[in-house]
Amino acid sequence: MAPSANLVAKRKELEGKRQGLANVFKEAGEDLDFSATPVLEMLGAADSADAVLKVRAWNKEIEDLYDAAKELADLEAIGSNLGQMPGDLEIPRHPEPARAKRENLGELICSHENYRDYVDNRVSRAFQVEGFGIREIKATLFETGAGWDPEDIRIGRVVDAVTRPIQVLDIIPVGQTSMSTVLYMLETTRTHAAAEVAEGAQYAESTFVYAEQSSEVRKVGDSLPYTDEQLEDVPMMQSRLNQRLTFGVRQRLDNQVIQGNGTPPNLRGVMNVVGIQTQAKGTDPVPDAIYKALTKVRVTGRSFPDFTLLHQNDWQTIRLLKTADGIYIWGSPADAGPDRIWGLPVVQSDVLTEGTGIVGDFGNHSMIFERRGIDVQVGYVDDQFIKGTKTIRADLRAAFVVFRPAAFATVTGI
Repeated sequence: MAPSANLVAKRKELEGKRQGLANVFKEAGEDLDFSATPVLEMLGAADSADAVLKVRAWNKEIEDLYDAAKELADLEAIGSNLGQMPGDLEIPRHPEPARAKRENLGELICSHENYRDYVDNRVSRAFQVEGFGIREIKATLFETGAGWDPEDIRIGRVVDAVTRPIQVLDIIPVGQTSMSTVLYMLETTRTHAAAEVAEGAQYAESTFVYAEQSSEVRKVGDSLPYTDEQLEDVPMMQSRLNQRLTFGVRQRLDNQVIQGNGTPPNLRGVMNVVGIQTQAKGTDPVPDAIYKALTKVRVTGRSFPDFTLLHQNDWQTIRLLKTADGIYIWGSPADAGPDRIWGLPVVQSDVLTEGTGIVGDFGNHSMIFERRGIDVQVGYVDDQFIKGTKTIRADLRAAFVVFRPAAFATVTGI
């Protein structure tokens, strides 16, 4: 079956718009110079910013035309296939057989004209059904609330409550320790005195000083009491409780590596490590302040920052930045846009206080040391044995170390 005239016209219009837009890019050249006179004339644009908007609108028209043409082609194909169906596939039609005489009391009542009048107009009138001795129908309504409740079965889906996901742990290296305290040496003084030496002259003398540093292993744990019946009668609850508790422990560790204050039994998170650098936003645009913090990490910390951590609302402010003439700097709203700034991946975390971000070399100068991974145990507490209850608990033991504080810098006043 040949395509309809309407479909042919839409395809022709689509091809014309495609060719027109291709000509615009051809005139713009490899440098995409949308301020070129031929480009502005073809688009009827005032300047390059206006040209970009018109190109986006033109591209949207092409997308809409394509969708419309495809939908029309699909419909015509369906119609063509229906017309080619073999005759023996047609459904035979037979006259409806005569309805047999009702023998059921309910059917006889429901088919009676007085009962139909009651259903339609709520008017109760006496009537008789032959052979059954029914003399009247009362105005009491037979319904689910006062009759037979329907049997309902709960679907298997469980809607989880909203909670903060794990956001930071994946960017921090993890090591193992068999000790209760992680000990390491920190070079506190490094003075190179190397210089040119004249013949027979004394060599210069360098100075290197080391000091032992430590980070204690801390425990993060959680627990939940439950009854025997809960786990015995709901098979999925054992695994679900295990998952919930282990997630909660990791979620707390995710908080501690950033905001832990170091007071036992807390870990000491990055934000509370002595010696990390800071960069105030002041009157700078936010991207400028972040870049200055990155420079401090590179120059003073002699490190290579690999991540930028920002509160979601702060990243929103950056993502929506526009030029004076309204062009989005981080990409058109039609695009997802990269979660990057100055080339670094942005980790969005509401562990951070809104208005303060942090940049740093997490991969080289921080580490989580696991003394023991998450352990889940079940036991009795107090008089739980005679009450038929138990307690499930989950915990881990770990230390967190920032080896070089100057490899990190906060950005304040965002």
